[in-house]
Amino acid sequence: SIMRKRKTADSSTDLNEGRENLRLKQEVGLISGVSLIAGTMVGSGIFMSPEWVLYHMGSPASSLLIWASCGLLAMFGALSYAELGTIIKESGGEYIYILRIFGPLPAFLFAYTSVILVRPGSLAAVCLSFAEYAVAPFYPGCSSPQIVVKCTAAACILLLTIINCLNVKLVTSIMNIFTAAKLLALLVIAVGGLVLLAKGHTQSFQNGFQNTTAGIAPIGVAFYQGLWSYDGWNNLNYVTEELKKPEVTLPRAVMIAIPLVTCLYLLVNVSYFAAMTPSELLSSGAVAVTWGDKVLGSWAWLVSLFVVLSTFGSSNGTFFSGGRVCYTAAREGHMPDILSMAHVRCLTPSPALIFTSAMSLIMVLSGTFTTIVNFFSFIAWFFYGMTILGLLYLKIKKPELPRSYKVPIIIPLIMLLAAVYLVLAPIIDQPRMEFLYVTLFALSGIIFYFPLVHFKYHPRFLQRITLHLQLFLEVAPTARNKK
Repeated sequence: SIMRKRKTADSSTDLNEGRENLRLKQEVGLISGVSLIAGTMVGSGIFMSPEWVLYHMGSPASSLLIWASCGLLAMFGALSYAELGTIIKESGGEYIYILRIFGPLPAFLFAYTSVILVRPGSLAAVCLSFAEYAVAPFYPGCSSPQIVVKCTAAACILLLTIINCLNVKLVTSIMNIFTAAKLLALLVIAVGGLVLLAKGHTQSFQNGFQNTTAGIAPIGVAFYQGLWSYDGWNNLNYVTEELKKPEVTLPRAVMIAIPLVTCLYLLVNVSYFAAMTPSELLSSGAVAVTWGDKVLGSWAWLVSLFVVLSTFGSSNGTFFSGGRVCYTAAREGHMPDILSMAHVRCLTPSPALIFTSAMSLIMVLSGTFTTIVNFFSFIAWFFYGMTILGLLYLKIKKPELPRSYKVPIIIPLIMLLAAVYLVLAPIIDQPRMEFLYVTLFALSGIIFYFPLVHFKYHPRFLQRITLHLQLFLEVAPTARNKK
């Protein structure tokens, strides 16, 4: 193998001389696992995306089909990843699976793109959404100043950095609380819709498929909008080493969280259509706020509070899992050594979290929600497809590998076809420069791979910087958790 093997903690630094090897704590149980998946999935999407799904599909019934299909696709993806997680019981999600199956070069390109672009971009987008709703009450009747929105988003990222660097149990507790709050919020909207239906507000569902769009490309774009709301279905695979009994917890958490979120999303969309006509929904700047004005009256402010809680909880889950990709890639020698270390007392991968935070802050200050989201789905689904292809390879070529959970082969096959479609459809229908820029950025990682990883060229000044940062941050190299 051309991968550089990590030294153990007690031979690398005096900081932990005489200690046991540092390991991240296994503190994520079933409830926290469900919270991580559901809490990351339920962000701003369900409060913003329904009007865009309707815009591209043209009718309420076809929109509901897209939402159900997105939930089914997320479930197929998560079940496929659950099998991978029981074969390769290491943190890092797609990165570690691509590394173990396809080798170091594609894994490095994924880590390079994910750590610098995709994960910080996703976090920045959700934090900007949080900031928009958080500051909106202070600017009634007009749009919020961008400088205020960006400063609020930056403050959110810094707060999340502090929380995640301090204690894993604190992070999971916050996840559990915010997940309960946001699921309660969705339940309120869903129940409100059922009450409206009982009162006869069914006009949107009469001739529900009228004006449905039949084109392949609009359906693909509608899927992108819906799948943005389901993003996070794979987050538990990023923290496999921190799971209690991962072979049991991972599949169970997936089977609880994703059907729960899918059912709530469908009920919430039904509620939107019960409260508004399709034309009213399309003209709404923020569909959840319009729903609140129509249904809750003087209590409409609760919807804005729901969205703030939802986006903050989603940001926390995205940050928690995103830092682990950076940490795992560094531990395998694909990122600077300092990013593979953990705090000697808090036992959190604080350097990786700080780096993710810094990249997210750059994106928040230099970009907008729309520009950040534009590149996310394209590159994410490319690597999802590669990971699913790896699972199919293991199922066909190495069926003897021990695994506590097996997914029927038809499920990853469907997932692979969907990933190919979602990558190619927007390029064929509406080729844009963003796709070229993202592709070139991903391929530019080859320039760094050969000198730094393949030929292991490590400038001496980087080693000195690593030592000083190690002393300053009070961190040390970690060992893998025992399987």
